[in-house]
Amino acid sequence: MKYLLDTHVLLWWIKDSDRLSTIARELIENGRNELFWSAASSWEIAIKYELGKLPLLEQPFEFIERELKENRIDSLPISNQHTYVAARLPNHHQDPFDRILIAQSQLENLPLISIDKFFKNYDVKIVW
Repeated sequence: MKYLLDTHVLLWWIKDSDRLSTIARELIENGRNELFWSAASSWEIAIKYELGKLPLLEQPFEFIERELKENRIDSLPISNQHTYVAARLPNHHQDPFDRILIAQSQLENLPLISIDKFFKNYDVKIVW
């Protein structure tokens, strides 16, 4: 099965946080699943790092690339089509990063692993 990870999911996975649900943990651990990471999540981490809201021991690009490789997670670029769909989404959620994730989930037919309750207002499959 294929899944798209929300930004917080990877961060909680890396920290082995108890905030990560049992289901999310099992899906990430299962080597048969294909995991995807949106370029929007990389963008979100980089911005939060630069604003001082997300402390990291290294630059975001080093941190993200290493973690994706170590955790067998594929990158999902943002396409023009993703942005068009994100722009047309109902206005339930203002976060531009999350709107891209929703569009990618819809267009790529990827269930989204996330705790974000706003996602339930959209036509996406959420796993938590």
